[in-house]
Amino acid sequence: MVQSINKMPGFDRKIASILVKSGKITTEQADEFQSQSKKNKTHIEAVLFENEVLDEAEYLSTLAEEIQISPINLNNYEISKDLKDVIDEEMAGHYGVLPISKIGDSLTVALCNPFDIIALDDIKIFTGTSELRPMLTTVNQLTKAIETVYKSAEEEILSNVDDVLSDLDLDSSDIEKQMVEEEEKEEGHENDSTIVKLVNTIILDAYSKDASDIHIEPYADSETVVRYRTDGTCKEIMRLPKSYKAALVSRIKIMCDLDISERRVPQDGKIDFKKFGPKDIELRVATIPTVGGIEDVVMRILAASIPLPLEKMGFHPYVEKRLLENISKPYGIIFVVGPTGSGKTTTLHSILGHLNKPHTKIWTAEDPVEIKQIGLRQVQCNPKVGLTFARAMKAFLRGDPDIIMIGEMRDMETTGAGVEAALTGHLVFSTLHTNNAPETITRLLDMGIDPFSFADSFLCVLAQRLVKRLCNNCKRKKELDEEELNYYKESFGGQEAWDKAKVDEALPFDVYEAVGCSKCSGGYKGRMGIHELLVTTDEIKRNIFIRSQAEIIRKLAVEDGMLTLKQDGIIKVLQGITSLLEIEKVCIS
Repeated sequence: MVQSINKMPGFDRKIASILVKSGKITTEQADEFQSQSKKNKTHIEAVLFENEVLDEAEYLSTLAEEIQISPINLNNYEISKDLKDVIDEEMAGHYGVLPISKIGDSLTVALCNPFDIIALDDIKIFTGTSELRPMLTTVNQLTKAIETVYKSAEEEILSNVDDVLSDLDLDSSDIEKQMVEEEEKEEGHENDSTIVKLVNTIILDAYSKDASDIHIEPYADSETVVRYRTDGTCKEIMRLPKSYKAALVSRIKIMCDLDISERRVPQDGKIDFKKFGPKDIELRVATIPTVGGIEDVVMRILAASIPLPLEKMGFHPYVEKRLLENISKPYGIIFVVGPTGSGKTTTLHSILGHLNKPHTKIWTAEDPVEIKQIGLRQVQCNPKVGLTFARAMKAFLRGDPDIIMIGEMRDMETTGAGVEAALTGHLVFSTLHTNNAPETITRLLDMGIDPFSFADSFLCVLAQRLVKRLCNNCKRKKELDEEELNYYKESFGGQEAWDKAKVDEALPFDVYEAVGCSKCSGGYKGRMGIHELLVTTDEIKRNIFIRSQAEIIRKLAVEDGMLTLKQDGIIKVLQGITSLLEIEKVCIS
């Protein structure tokens, strides 16, 4: 999608002033129209046109006369796409400009905000032109023109999804004939243009629908099913002719440099999609042999993203406060735990984003590097060449870091190095696959970690799960009766736990139920985290020394004020963010 025109601070006020000066509107109308535009989150010109105070031609001529810039009607002007390289899509949307023509070092641009002198200077510098000639247009005309000129290859492919599938139906009979002639092309050829276009279309379509995973599921004597996982739920998207099943898998293997002749064992790799298509997307790929001599493919989309601020992560205020206290300490080890796909990496990068300051040296070892941050020194681990998490950790310690993040502590060598780093004055972050916070401690001790060293270095462990958010467009408020309220209290852990967490301070509760509409999937849209933060205490340390069971550590943490995953989830249900059904899907107790 093309980036929208920026907010243009002061634009409405200056436009209103010119129109009042020219006698087109009164001062009272100017105030009213500015108020309407602010309320509707639009620009004053949209309000003027909607109320038929001025048409676009009169509006442009009035402004042009006042500021001495020629107007241009982009609706009647054919814009060349050849100038896209002069001003790219991001710059066009950010500054609200569109290149019209370039003759020598003179560049003519259409713009809707002639008052932003700094933007004009920036464009002149970025484009390397000696003369910039602006022409005036409306926000509406400029937005439409930018969308037309910068319509990306991604959008062009996605707009033809049906055409691609139709091509498959037309080609399948030809492909079946080739199966007899050439064994290596038994089901199409992996470099056939239709197959290339199909794979690109599937990836871009999944990306546009915010899917996290793509599942390619061929059957020996039936169609190939393509499913996307969105917000944690799999949904069938399309069925492809069976004659394409091998070529489809082979094409994906070629994209991630896997052995296309090997179908007997699982393989894994990565696709850097910007080599094949218009989007900077990285995909983690796994092939799995299934019955009948065919292979399934699962592709996880690792779209480049920026870390969310900690305050936007949905932490309970108590959890956020204690987490901030611990990540501000100069040394120690902190874990973020949960199952695969529970948002551990996102949380860690939000924490690192909070700590990322010019005076702080941060090293990370990840596999893969999903989120990139300026200021972090990030290492892509590659076990195939010997660059493991443990080896990266040892190298980091020679580089005098303040903070280290290790993608996962899955073995004794890595965990031992992490504990040693924490004891020698470094703040260490990592992840682990455990069900809850107390189990993390017993899991680490079972690995063979020295309990005394671990207890001395351990700061806290944050367990988390992802649950679906209720759709704000269609969710329906539900009044709680006494029986339902008692069920919430019982699920929370009883009246004592309810009172200790001061849940009643949030009265009246805003409980909603899922409905479903065209903007969501079954009443839910997007996901959020629920959290459980266990912070070490002297009593917990003593129990680490004697290798106490997880249940004892859990009890001590709750006494210290820890909210369990389920308790945090129920609080979010009572705030109207998610539903009890979602919480009970991911929490046992």
